[in-house]
Amino acid sequence: MSTDETSRFVRLRVELVVEIDDSGELAKSALGRIAEDEHMPAEERLHAEAAVKEDDAEALAYLVDPFDLVSQVPGVELSQASWSSEQIEYDPDSPDWDPDEDDDDDEGGEGGREL
Repeated sequence: MSTDETSRFVRLRVELVVEIDDSGELAKSALGRIAEDEHMPAEERLHAEAAVKEDDAEALAYLVDPFDLVSQVPGVELSQASWSSEQIEYDPDSPDWDPDEDDDDDEGGEGGREL
């Protein structure tokens, strides 16, 4: 691939920390999404249902779709995506969670915002 061809691709890294305030609703939504997936094999469906009932991070991973992040952005087509979700210890007052911590090392545009 030439430089012109590869320069069309941009890696967008997003890190979110979310607070789960209703595990039951989260699991219910994830189970609904799994039930709607016509392409999921029965064995995988059973595994997925058990996982989302036991683990909020698994439930969230079934509901978050990277395609949704860019599907409405003009001139952009998703080429590849991967994502994961895990439960973490979070202290918003810790300097380890400074949202501007890596700004000096990043190349490219900024666009993050803190909520």
